[in-house]
Amino acid sequence: MNMQDLMVYRDQSSRTVDKYLMAHEGRVIAVRRHPAVLLLPLGFALGGLILCAFAATITGVLWLWWVWLAALGYLGWKVLAWSVEFFLVTEHRVMVVSGVLNRNVAMMPLAKVTDIALERSLGGRLLGYGEFVMESAGQKQALRNVGFMPYPEQLYLEVSGVIFGAEDESPD
Repeated sequence: MNMQDLMVYRDQSSRTVDKYLMAHEGRVIAVRRHPAVLLLPLGFALGGLILCAFAATITGVLWLWWVWLAALGYLGWKVLAWSVEFFLVTEHRVMVVSGVLNRNVAMMPLAKVTDIALERSLGGRLLGYGEFVMESAGQKQALRNVGFMPYPEQLYLEVSGVIFGAEDESPD
């Protein structure tokens, strides 16, 4: 992918994200979930390939390949859904924008966020992703757990800095 293709790609993803921002709001952090979210659909597609090849070889029934095509279609759908899903943090709110046919925007105002925790499973530590758990003041919010966040420690520090203020108290 050359630089011009990258700029077109960045412009398209930027337009996707920017249409969910208010006029006075600037994007601070915008990131896709870690590609590890696609491991289960990939496993279904590979497992389907192996099972269909084995069953078609033994039985000679060729229509079984349609089952694998369905698993491949499921993988394609999940890749498409992953490509249009974003985690956003602005100076006013935290959002997750998702959905291919029906767009869903889960949002929590920054003023309601009282705590944010980073949880990392063994798989997350091995593959490089984590889960954010956000606590809020008041009622149950639409946005509490956000899994498969890439670069979790760095992103955690950046999000915490936006939510709770980036006060540098390092000694001189």
